[in-house]
Amino acid sequence: MLKRRNTRAVKVGRLLIGGGHPVVVQSMTNTDTKDIDATLNQIHELAAVGCELVRVAVPDQAAAAALGEIVKRSPLPVAADIHFDYRLALAAIEAGVAKLRINPGNIGGLDRVRMIVQAAQENQVALRVGVNAGSVHRSYLEKTHGDVVKAMLLSAEDQLKFLTEEGFGQIVVSLKSSDVLETVQVCTAFSARWDFPLHLGITEAGTKWRGTIRSAVGLGVLLAQGIGDTIRVSLTGDPRDEVMAAYEILKALHLRERGPVLISCPTCGRCQIGLEKLAAAVEELAGRLPYPLHLAVMGCVVNGPGEASRADLGLAGGKGEGIIFREGKVIRKETEAHLLPAFKEELVKLIKEKYGTEVLL
Repeated sequence: MLKRRNTRAVKVGRLLIGGGHPVVVQSMTNTDTKDIDATLNQIHELAAVGCELVRVAVPDQAAAAALGEIVKRSPLPVAADIHFDYRLALAAIEAGVAKLRINPGNIGGLDRVRMIVQAAQENQVALRVGVNAGSVHRSYLEKTHGDVVKAMLLSAEDQLKFLTEEGFGQIVVSLKSSDVLETVQVCTAFSARWDFPLHLGITEAGTKWRGTIRSAVGLGVLLAQGIGDTIRVSLTGDPRDEVMAAYEILKALHLRERGPVLISCPTCGRCQIGLEKLAAAVEELAGRLPYPLHLAVMGCVVNGPGEASRADLGLAGGKGEGIIFREGKVIRKETEAHLLPAFKEELVKLIKEKYGTEVLL
């Protein structure tokens, strides 16, 4: 297990972020917050794939008015995303959110920030202080002669000094850039100076495929150093994909276990079965299961079971036929046409045996 950076614990609803607690996976709804039912439906969908904290946009008073009902009915702690208008922040606190995402520098003066801090203290609401490379104030860029990383760090530190001088400490910090190296550099520098928990992400990472790769590189580098207490993989599209990608990153580093690990062979000249389609079908079949199983899809009957001997369940294909194996031992032989249905049957049995749960796949 990787050694985690020592940070203070911040309470966000029923969650604890930092303080050695598991890295929290979060996402953000892309519904119109004023549409309460649509927003809650998406929150339930996110919860079903393992999301633990959900952020909702609050662009206006109508959205703020919807928050009370959303918070009351949400299965997850709700964070409100606030820009510019301190009144929206105060309304979100009154609605019962667990956390506010603000940039104190764009709320409109220290007196207004002080009002938010006081309300947050009284209602036990955490603050996420966010600095993005694309919106860091010009004055900080001038002070640092255009060095974006130094400007982000200076901006965050100024904000933290004000908040801590006000006696407020329930803070999660976010330092994000769409540039992977800038994100790594600023988060590494921050973690060496402060003990506030860090929210990690590559902002505007991109579409599902490219955005996941960029996020995996940046977040992986930081998490492997023990930096990071909560993460969001920012992808264009269905936010459930963000949660799935986050868990894959965390599982790869043995930081969290949720859902199966699926390994599959690269195709090569020896492969005599439709391996790509089989691997995609198994991923579709099992990808959203919550059980931490190790599954394998191999292209060679001779070497497959041995190479994937640690798999709880696997399949390997040959010319027109294949085998199903558990922990390296062959349990069934099937024609290629029946290989996937047989794997499905054995997966249902395995889950029943290991977890006592009946599943319909």
